[in-house]
Amino acid sequence: MSTFTHAGVSRLNGEMKVRFCNDALRVKVLAKNGHKDIDIIELKTAMSKEDAVAFLLSIDFATQNGKTNADVQAALEQALDKRSPKAEKAAPKAKAKPTMEGIKAKVAAKKTAVPKAVVTKAEVTKMLAEAEDAPY
Repeated sequence: MSTFTHAGVSRLNGEMKVRFCNDALRVKVLAKNGHKDIDIIELKTAMSKEDAVAFLLSIDFATQNGKTNADVQAALEQALDKRSPKAEKAAPKAKAKPTMEGIKAKVAAKKTAVPKAVVTKAEVTKMLAEAEDAPY
């Protein structure tokens, strides 16, 4: 599992996202690549992405000067939803064990089933006669 020493947010093409890195110089790279509203802080310890998002939410990272930035808060909540553990899937339903009556019923149904297409010997002979001989 990767750990990161810096975390924050940036906006690219109008979309605010949470960013993770291990160096403060990442801000320069983000700015060079067209990111706006870059706000990255150093974390108190190296953290996983899940822990970093939880930390940013715990310090109320989206609020500055008593005003909450809705875009930053939404990005943090979206990252939290994305990275939170998923609920366990329900166990698959157990298949019923086959019974002798069920097996007999399937066999009887197959015996009485009409084939989808039946070609008679005369039809096959006619088709072969009409077919062109391939030169060898």
